[in-house]
Amino acid sequence: MSHSPRKAWKEAIMEYSKELRLPMIRKHLEEYVREASQRDVCYEEFLAQLLEKECDARREASRYNRIRLAEFTHKKYLEDLSVDELPQDAQKKLKLLKTLGFIPEGRNVILAGNPGTGKTHVAIGLGLKACLEGYKVWFTTVPLLVNRIKECRAEQTLRVFQNRFEKYDLVIADEMGYISFDKEGSELLFTHLSLRAGRKSTIITTNLSFERWGEIFQDPIMTAAMIDRLTHQSYLVNMNGNSYRMKETKEWLQKQQLA
Repeated sequence: MSHSPRKAWKEAIMEYSKELRLPMIRKHLEEYVREASQRDVCYEEFLAQLLEKECDARREASRYNRIRLAEFTHKKYLEDLSVDELPQDAQKKLKLLKTLGFIPEGRNVILAGNPGTGKTHVAIGLGLKACLEGYKVWFTTVPLLVNRIKECRAEQTLRVFQNRFEKYDLVIADEMGYISFDKEGSELLFTHLSLRAGRKSTIITTNLSFERWGEIFQDPIMTAAMIDRLTHQSYLVNMNGNSYRMKETKEWLQKQQLA
């Protein structure tokens, strides 16, 4: 028994959609055709709407993949920040940083201050916004980055890692200063961060003032060179202030006592 011409055309559309990798058309064709018939749209409008839905789905999938590949430890969005509780300097500079203009400019952002003041939240929030706007982002802690570099060197895959590291639009290196490094680790970190200096953006969070970076690297010349390279034309944000993480803990404890 032969198919009706209409059914044959639908089957052909399904096959073409599969070959061209257009899953939204394949999945929702009947629904789209029904809507178009009810509204009596012209062929051009129908085709444009089909392609628009496919593009929307593809953009959404790309955003999801960029966030997944960025390897964030948490999803901390800028919208979830208690801006009024951020340190004063962060409140002043956040509006500018939220434009993400520092990324195409290849400028670094250094968030420096005592623990619990929102450094990581701001950094991840900017990273997530960058992913949503089409930038390629990678999140890591500084200790993990040093270990990763050492592993790649041992496995003779360092050049591959360097090529990838250089090409990210934005790298977020969290927790500079929580752990000090041996000479090898310091040199490797300096080399890799230098690969991006002046060309690609890096956000660094640190709990130490620059005067104390010598405690991390234990080499005054390298420390001076690292600070000079990272801070050149960078946005420096003073994150010293009251710990709102501590404030949240106190509020939680009070609620437990009242319960």
